[in-house]
Amino acid sequence: MLCAAAAPLLAADYPNRPIRLVVAFPPGGNVDVFARLMARQVETQLGQQIVVDNRAGGANGIVGYDTVAKAPPDGYTLLSAAFAFVVNPALYGKLPYDTDRDFVPITNFVLGLGYVLTVNGGVPAHSVRELIALAKTQPLSYSSAGIGNGQHLAAELFRLKAGIALLHVPYKGGGPALNAVVSGETQLSFPSPIPVAPHVRSGRVRALGFTGDTRVSLLPEVPTIAEAGLPGFKFDAGWHAWFAPARTPPAIINRLYAEIKRALDDPTLRESFIAGGYEPRGDTPAEFGRTFRTDIKRYAELVKAARIEAQ
Repeated sequence: MLCAAAAPLLAADYPNRPIRLVVAFPPGGNVDVFARLMARQVETQLGQQIVVDNRAGGANGIVGYDTVAKAPPDGYTLLSAAFAFVVNPALYGKLPYDTDRDFVPITNFVLGLGYVLTVNGGVPAHSVRELIALAKTQPLSYSSAGIGNGQHLAAELFRLKAGIALLHVPYKGGGPALNAVVSGETQLSFPSPIPVAPHVRSGRVRALGFTGDTRVSLLPEVPTIAEAGLPGFKFDAGWHAWFAPARTPPAIINRLYAEIKRALDDPTLRESFIAGGYEPRGDTPAEFGRTFRTDIKRYAELVKAARIEAQ
C-alpha cells in the first residue's frame, strides 16, 4: 500500500535526472535515426536530457531488448524499437525476456509506409525489371538489419514475388546494412528513405523502387515497385514505438505518452517523418498495446509462411 501511494509522488517529480533511451541497433539505421529525432524534441519539453544508448549485439536486437526488460521500472530506462521487436518470438525458441510480459507499450510514434529497393552503383541494373532479369542470370546478395527485421521480410517478399534467388547477408543493424550496399559488400538492400536518401543523391547507390503503394516525397523520382515492374507488390515498414520495463508506474507512462504526442505536433518533426515515408501516429498506450499484442501473432504467421529461420 505504501509503494502504491508513493508512485504518484514519484511520477510528479519525474523526470529529475537524464533518461536513457536504448536502441538495440548500431547508429545510422532508421531505428537509431528516428529514436534520436524523437528524443531531441521530447527532451526539450521535459527539460531533461535523453541519452540514446546503442546496445547492438546478439540476434535482431535481443541484447538491447533484454537490457530494458531487466532495468528498474522507474521511467529512466526506455526502449525505442521498430516492429521487428515483435518478430523475435517467432524466430527464437527461447528469449532471455518475455516480449509480452516484460514491457509496457507507451506509443507508436510513426508508421512506416515502405522501404527503398537500393542497389550498389556498380550493379548493371537501372530499373526493377532489369534487376529481376539480372538476378535470373547470376547470384545477387542483399544486406538487411538482421534476421526477421523488416528489411529482411521486404526482401524475401520481393524474392518470392519476382521468382528469383537472392542470398541474405544479415548485419547487426540498418546502418551497417546500408554501408554494405554502399561499399559493394552486397549488391542490394531495402533501407528506409531517410538514411539512404543522401547516398542516392550523391550517386553512391541507385534507388530502383519503393515498397509502399505510393511514392515517397523524400525521393519523388523513385517509382513504387508495383509500377516499376512487379504489379501488386506492397510492403509497409511497420511502426516505431517507445516502451518501458514492466511495472513502470502508469503515471509515468501517461506522462511520456503525453510528451510524445505533443512532440508530434511540432511541424519540423512531423515533416521529417512524412518526407521520409512515415506517418505520425501517437496511439494511446491502451490502443497501441492492443496493436502490439496482435502483431506478435500476425508476424508469427508471416515468418512461418516465408519459412524464415534464425541462423
